[in-house]
Amino acid sequence: MAEEPKTAAGAGVTGDTGAAGEQRAGLLYGIGAYGMWGLVPLFWPLLKPAGAIEILAHRMVWSLAFVVVALLALRRWAWIGELVRQPRRLALIGLAAAVITVNWGVYIWSVNSGHVVEASLGYFINPLVTIAMGVLLLKERLRPVQWAAVAIGAGAVVVLAVGAGRPPWISLTLALSFATYGLVKKKVNLGGLESLAAETAMQFLPALGYLVWLGASGNATFGSEGAGHSALLAATGVVTAAPLVCFGAAAIRVPLSTLGLLQYLAPVFQFGLGILYFHEAMPPERWAGFSLVWLALTLLTWDALRTAHRGRVALAAATESAAAVRPDATPTREPAA
Repeated sequence: MAEEPKTAAGAGVTGDTGAAGEQRAGLLYGIGAYGMWGLVPLFWPLLKPAGAIEILAHRMVWSLAFVVVALLALRRWAWIGELVRQPRRLALIGLAAAVITVNWGVYIWSVNSGHVVEASLGYFINPLVTIAMGVLLLKERLRPVQWAAVAIGAGAVVVLAVGAGRPPWISLTLALSFATYGLVKKKVNLGGLESLAAETAMQFLPALGYLVWLGASGNATFGSEGAGHSALLAATGVVTAAPLVCFGAAAIRVPLSTLGLLQYLAPVFQFGLGILYFHEAMPPERWAGFSLVWLALTLLTWDALRTAHRGRVALAAATESAAAVRPDATPTREPAA
């Protein structure tokens, strides 16, 4: 009998250790996902002399090949039958595929055309655009700090547009397309790997048709620039799917607030690469615009963390209150003689 408390305590310690291990693993998966997304500008220039559209088509074709292999290995096919019987979800997946095609294409072109910093801005302002879309499309109500963050972000876009003499259309296109993609995926409610499989399945035939036409016209680089170049084009499937797999593993192990903080790793890496590796210009007005964006994101993050903390405190208080009331609500009675 004396050994029972020790065993129970040991089980508790083991459980806590397991939970902490899961948290650490989730954190590493999240860093891996956003780190890969942040470092991907180093990969696209390796695919030259292929143009952005050819790279995009290969990305669609090889991504489908990669996810099909992954689904075969995991034996996850049941969702296909359910999806085929739901035309509305299929239409939403078609919309998601169209929007992410725009996002991928603009991003590849911007990196290979020397606009890495402007591309990073698109993913910095993406949370602000997502919030704005929630207000306009979903009639969501914002807290005052969120309104201030959105207003500062809009001011940053104006500063950057005036400084450059044109709107930052690359950044705006990337932010709008990715925010729309996130909104549509939320309504579809499919897992990351399954969603990518469905989207690339819709992209596959147009992409393959374009590559066949490109090869027939003698303008394809696949097979004509050596085996190494062809292998790199095929690797676009891994470059697309690997971060997504890591993200899915992180999402089930760490809180949403942690993922919200980790998401800034990708544009930070992209911004650093644009300045330090690609040596893109950063005139004072561009620094001013980016500083306003970072201020808006700081406010947004602070407000999100504060709200999450209040929610946890309120939940803990409600749980303690329920635990204190429960014995009184169901008093123990002696059995009748």
